[in-house]
Amino acid sequence: MSFAFLGGEMDLCRSVSLRAVLFMLLVGLATASTFISDAVFQYHGSTGRSLLQTKSNCPVNFEFQNYTVVTSKCKGPHYAVNLCCAAFKEFACPFAEQLNDVSNNCASDLFSYLNVHGKYPPGLFASECHDTKEGLTCPPSPSKTPDDIANAGDINRILTFLIVFMSGVVLALLFS
Repeated sequence: MSFAFLGGEMDLCRSVSLRAVLFMLLVGLATASTFISDAVFQYHGSTGRSLLQTKSNCPVNFEFQNYTVVTSKCKGPHYAVNLCCAAFKEFACPFAEQLNDVSNNCASDLFSYLNVHGKYPPGLFASECHDTKEGLTCPPSPSKTPDDIANAGDINRILTFLIVFMSGVVLALLFS
């Protein structure tokens, strides 16, 4: 009689163990990726190749940027390369990621508006400003402010709460 009781208890332990393993697997999958990029929700046009590749719009609106950092330092008729390039780097480096993305039109937008504001000769910055063969070297981005760090903490608390909440829901479903 006690043998049958042990068998029933073993079935219960096995069932609980299986549910616990399943729960851990679900929690592991839920926490494997901290975010899904917004890029997956955006239309990127045809995935095939074409002769006339269309570029996406620039996420930065260069029309309303403040170009005085460049126009106040880089003046003609004799454009001083060191002043012009330093001013250009100061203006462009915060947008380096967008400007280096060949799938958008940020670089052409920037140079178009720079020409509108400064009336620079074509190719002035492209032909004169070089740090390495890859291009201009930008200084590291500024460190995070205390507000940025506080906001990151808020996000982490929210994500932790969501994970704990979802774990509770999964546990309730498993043991109901």
